[in-house]
Formats: sequence, structure tokens, C-alpha cells
Amino acid sequence: MAAVKSKDTAPEMIVRRMVHALGFRYRLHVRALPGTPDMVFPRLRKIINVSGCFWHMHGCGRCRIPKSRRRYWMAKLNRNSARDKTNQRLLRRAGWGVMVVWECQTRRGFSDRLQARIIAFLKRPSLPGEGTRA
Repeated sequence: MAAVKSKDTAPEMIVRRMVHALGFRYRLHVRALPGTPDMVFPRLRKIINVSGCFWHMHGCGRCRIPKSRRRYWMAKLNRNSARDKTNQRLLRRAGWGVMVVWECQTRRGFSDRLQARIIAFLKRPSLPGEGTRA
């Protein structure tokens, strides 16, 4: 697991390039915020997190629990998922809009839908407690 990256992953780089090409500027991995979000748009009070389907239990079919050490993996992945929910709740309470982009949504064929979703999220006025999941 030492080879598994938490920053600058391929899905994250795809989203970062897309957002930058759309003309939005952001800060990366702000440690002062709960969960160290992937992309922070301070002026807009918005956050985009890019999550791996396996590590964060998306349920899209890419999250298959390994057959060996099943109890270990279930506990680990459930903790990851619970931590994500807690961090999102804390961010929303602090007035941040939160969007989660899943690894499977960065695959070929989804880019137009993902781009439209990102534009809608970043251009919509931020309301307290507002965010989007999908």
C-alpha cells in the first residue's frame, strides 16, 4: 500500500486540467480545512474532492472487496467512508460547498457530463450548508 498515492493521482490530474482549462483557479490540498480537500476555491467557497472508487466505497462496480483478509478490508474501507462523511459535514457547516468527483466519472465518455457538472457547481452561488454529491 506504500505505492498508493493520496495526491496527484491520475483522476485528480484529469479534473485539475479540466477545471484549469475552464478558467477557474484553485489551491491544492489545504491542510487547514477538514480532510485536506483536493481543490479549494477560496473566493467561491467551494471544494472539489476527487475520490477513488475502491478506497472510498463508491459502489459503482470498481469497489470489490478483496477475498483475502475480508474483515480487515471491510473495516478499513468503512472507516474511510465514515471519515469522508464527517469531513464533508464539517465543511458544509463551515459554509463550504462540497462536490465529490469519483474516479469512474473521469473515464472516457464521461468528460462532457463531468465538465457540465463542474461548471454548474462552480458557477452556482454558494449557500450555507450547500453541496453536491453523486
